[in-house]
Amino acid sequence: MLEAIRRAVSFLRQKQILHKLGVVVSITVIGIACYVLYHMLRVIDAGEVVDAIKRTEPRQVVLAALFVAAGYFTLTFYDLFAVRTIGRTDVPYRVTALAAFTSYSIGHNVGASVFTGGAVRYRIYSAWGLNAIDVAKICFLAGLTFWLGNAAVLGLGIAYHPEAAAAIDQLPVWLNRLAAFAILIGLAAYVAWVWIQPRAVGRGPWTVTLPGGPLTLLQIGIGIVDLGFCALAMYVLAPDEPDLGFIVVAVVFVSATLLGFASHSPGGLGVFDAAMLVGLWQMDREDLLAGMLLFRLLYYITPFVTSVILLTLREIVLSARLKRLGLKASGSDPAPKREAVYVRERGDTGA
Repeated sequence: MLEAIRRAVSFLRQKQILHKLGVVVSITVIGIACYVLYHMLRVIDAGEVVDAIKRTEPRQVVLAALFVAAGYFTLTFYDLFAVRTIGRTDVPYRVTALAAFTSYSIGHNVGASVFTGGAVRYRIYSAWGLNAIDVAKICFLAGLTFWLGNAAVLGLGIAYHPEAAAAIDQLPVWLNRLAAFAILIGLAAYVAWVWIQPRAVGRGPWTVTLPGGPLTLLQIGIGIVDLGFCALAMYVLAPDEPDLGFIVVAVVFVSATLLGFASHSPGGLGVFDAAMLVGLWQMDREDLLAGMLLFRLLYYITPFVTSVILLTLREIVLSARLKRLGLKASGSDPAPKREAVYVRERGDTGA
């Protein structure tokens, strides 16, 4: 069975069917989202949205900002876990935290996060001697943590409250609950599969040893906590009335986030918003849209600006160190320890 699946995937890759299918799915999701948004937003009063933003209490914004910060802090453990899994215990947490924060915040905003986030990670990790294959493995393992967490949150949330997902996918409640149980069974089967014996995927230098059972549970836990904090931030900013409960908002939020991710649009723009408006149809649209705009400011724009500043400062510091090394090479810098510090920071024994 596994060999048949491998051959099928290999055939699809050779014919570039998976790539073409991905493009079709992205265009379809964006097209549907634009259609839904047009019909929903054309009756919305922009002035009321602005008033709703002004009515938002400062404590709500501060609390949401704290949840967003906690979410990004948890997100840094995606990379720490991945780097440790490939055996690089010498890379400190501050480096993995910078790589995770900047790659995700930039990838979320620019779109095509697999490529943009991967490029940011490579720029940071290459300074510590990691090559493109190492970075690809880190991206794979970090992505695995993300999807395992999503599967757990969606499976548990939809199983408990399938009506929340039904509002988005328009499927019968019983079918959504059945799908939720299927997700949870698949998740449990994966955990059992990696628990029984060591598993690996890929070939040659691209081989990745998957985390075992206990570490996979840790992966799932990291993903759940990350998504939980983000959903809490949206819940705090959502209208108080009607009070649908955190579980409903969390299920709709995660579903909307995944649809935005599948569309590859920057920040899930349009797709995330349409899914939220459809899934939380009971709420006042102007108030909900105000909360979503504030969430975008806190979760997307602010981290993006912060990441650009951090990366710029990092490049300035590295350039300054490179200049000092040039001076030392010409005999103008008598401090030999500076080169050692630079080489250690860059992971580079060359220029």
